[in-house]
Amino acid sequence: MVAHKPFILWFDEITYKDVPLVGGKNASLGEMYTKLTEKGVKVPYGFAVTAEAYKYFIKENQLDGKIRELLTGLDTHNVLDLQTRGKKIRNLILKAKMPDDLAEEIKKAYRRLEEMYFQNVDVAVRSSATAEDLPDASFAGQQETYLNISGEDNVVRAVQRCFASLFTDRAISYREDKGFNHFAVYLSVAVQKMVRSDMACSGVMFTLDTESGFRDVVYITGSWGLGEAVVQGKVNPDEYYVFKPTLKLGYKPILSKKLGSKHIKIIYGKDRRNPIKTVKTSKEERKKFVLTDEEILTLAKWAIIIEEHYGRPMDIEWAKDGDGVNVGTGELYIVQARPETVHAIKQQRYYEVYKLKGEGKVICTGKAVGSKIGQGKARVILDVSEISQFQDGEVLVTTMTDPDWEPIMKKASAIVTDKGGRTCHAAIVSRELGIPCIVGAEVATQLIKTGMEVTIDCTQGEEGRVLEGLIPYEVERIGLESLPQTKTKIMMNIGIPEQAFAQGQIPNDGVGLARIEFIISSHIGIHPLALIEYEKLKEKAKNDRKIAKVVSIIEEKTYGYENKADFYVDKLAQGIAMIGAAFYPNEVIVRFSDFKTNEYANLAGGFLYEPIESNPMIGWRGASRYYDPKFEPAFALECKAIKKVREEMGLTNVKVMIPFCRTVEEGKKVIEVMKKHGLKQGENGLEVYVMCEIPSNVILAEEFAKIFDGFSIGSNDLTQLTLGLDRDSELVAHIYDERNPAVKKLIKEVIEIAKRNNRKIGICGQAPSDFPDFAEFLVECGIDSMSLNPDTVVKTRLLVAEKEKSLEQKK
Repeated sequence: MVAHKPFILWFDEITYKDVPLVGGKNASLGEMYTKLTEKGVKVPYGFAVTAEAYKYFIKENQLDGKIRELLTGLDTHNVLDLQTRGKKIRNLILKAKMPDDLAEEIKKAYRRLEEMYFQNVDVAVRSSATAEDLPDASFAGQQETYLNISGEDNVVRAVQRCFASLFTDRAISYREDKGFNHFAVYLSVAVQKMVRSDMACSGVMFTLDTESGFRDVVYITGSWGLGEAVVQGKVNPDEYYVFKPTLKLGYKPILSKKLGSKHIKIIYGKDRRNPIKTVKTSKEERKKFVLTDEEILTLAKWAIIIEEHYGRPMDIEWAKDGDGVNVGTGELYIVQARPETVHAIKQQRYYEVYKLKGEGKVICTGKAVGSKIGQGKARVILDVSEISQFQDGEVLVTTMTDPDWEPIMKKASAIVTDKGGRTCHAAIVSRELGIPCIVGAEVATQLIKTGMEVTIDCTQGEEGRVLEGLIPYEVERIGLESLPQTKTKIMMNIGIPEQAFAQGQIPNDGVGLARIEFIISSHIGIHPLALIEYEKLKEKAKNDRKIAKVVSIIEEKTYGYENKADFYVDKLAQGIAMIGAAFYPNEVIVRFSDFKTNEYANLAGGFLYEPIESNPMIGWRGASRYYDPKFEPAFALECKAIKKVREEMGLTNVKVMIPFCRTVEEGKKVIEVMKKHGLKQGENGLEVYVMCEIPSNVILAEEFAKIFDGFSIGSNDLTQLTLGLDRDSELVAHIYDERNPAVKKLIKEVIEIAKRNNRKIGICGQAPSDFPDFAEFLVECGIDSMSLNPDTVVKTRLLVAEKEKSLEQKK
């Protein structure tokens, strides 16, 4: 009798070199178990039923010829034909007999696991194809997984079902499309001790940002219960971002924490016929993050260890154990790791910008996947059995997708799902296919009807919009390889944290103006003083319905925060940190809040604290607020947020800027107030800039230069105050022009004064973005930097390079 290669290999006998024998999934588990557990990464133990076992099973049952016959002449684009043939092949395998010797080896390995843990130990039985998890192809989800399997006979049955799943419709279609020979791909099976995440939580993490490909973050998603809910897109999970460079330096850089709705979870069923079941989560669970800050940081550290070991971006599944009897109370585990296959293989030599050329009625919104625009006739499909109705170029609208949907996803112009987060199946496949997708839209299948013409807009950052009609759009491709370097720093104006990771990859020299107003209005939405005075408002709410409504909003938004003001600090810090991280280590100048009274009044509770001014534009705004006893406690929260970003997260590239500082005395007062609240100029490299946007800033520039580290010209306000007009008034709009000689004279003068006093000076107004001749004028004046809108950065850099060259030639 000829000795065969082993049918069973344990994880500590496997490394990544064993892909041909145990498939990508098992090879990865073995590699991590043997090489990374000593570095602190925890992986549950188990064994692999090898590809040799699968080949033996096929050979003993003489199935090879029958399968070949069934696949002859297959057209994967004919969905009904694909479904018919796939079902016949799976039935052949399921009805075949598992050879006795192979069945006994599987049972013997399972019994060893029982000895290690307990009788009828619960295991996950997962397919592991030999062509799976390759750096240039993702077979993830093509084959089946069976959870909470116990008893040796049940394990053998589950292994045979995994064998059959090598020929799921989606797997057949994927191999055909990718050019893989069906008979050169074999199946191994992982049998791994279950982590009792049904009693805790689980999720997926990537060692880059899945939307922009930004490599310096770990992106973690998580939900209650077993991980299939997140992987299959059945839930909108929590989302976390951690910044890798400063995490490695010992800081705690959790850049962002977003609560997911998490309406359901998958848990253990009560009997073997139904090993898992889906249940609704409690209100308490939906409002609570699944991970603590320490757990988020632990997972991020493990992700870095795994990425550095494999030498490429990774897609990792994690689980937390909720039952100490089985594995270990509250312990985190890595249950899978595979190469990330979308951004890792992209050799992007250009930056693509999609822009709508019109507007349409918003039907619904969700989470944007990618940054493209797609459009076409909608096709609402609620069940996978109806996918044969789908036509090329339509917009697929459904509750959620799983790998069974892949045969039609590649034909879609865009995809919209009610459920799912940005690591769900629909999101992952859409990225791989390069088509726009909106997930977690919740009501899309109710509001969109089959045959409706719709535009899917993913260009607005995190929020994706479904618009009525076919809105015209354009695509601009910007080449990145041949961009010249310039003496004048080309920086950016950034306001929306969710867009920063993508915008930070446009060649730049940092951020000259990071506005925090968007963070306050969109991420917080509550007046800072209302949060500070929450307890007082609760008392007043008993007799005042308007205040009661404010209290209700605060309680809803700040759930889990005992001190409501901490919510303001955290959200503000996270928004600023996202921008700081996206451009790290380049300088990021954050302007303190510059809301006017009417804008602050629009925040929840704002009416209680904001006076009514006849001209808010030149009223109580900027510096005059910060030292005013009525607003100083709110400004203290902004200082705390900056302190947190710089000291806890290690983002010392973040500097600050004072807007609308009318007098030198005001400047001195603000610097003192900042110091009082923990921000000391010069400490740990903290620079403090001042906006130059009032004529007094130019007239007294010599004095301002003594107390500030630099100036940033705000040409919008400087123009209106020099020309004495309200830029919001249509009646005098025709006079408003930054290129007016009076404005240009002031700008030229302040640049000269700044240079004489060895102070940095840049501009962050609209003018150089809008007018090429104005940008040329600034270069002639010798300005240090221009901060521009992201969509004008590349073309302005080319213009500035040309201007600098011509000035050099004239010398």
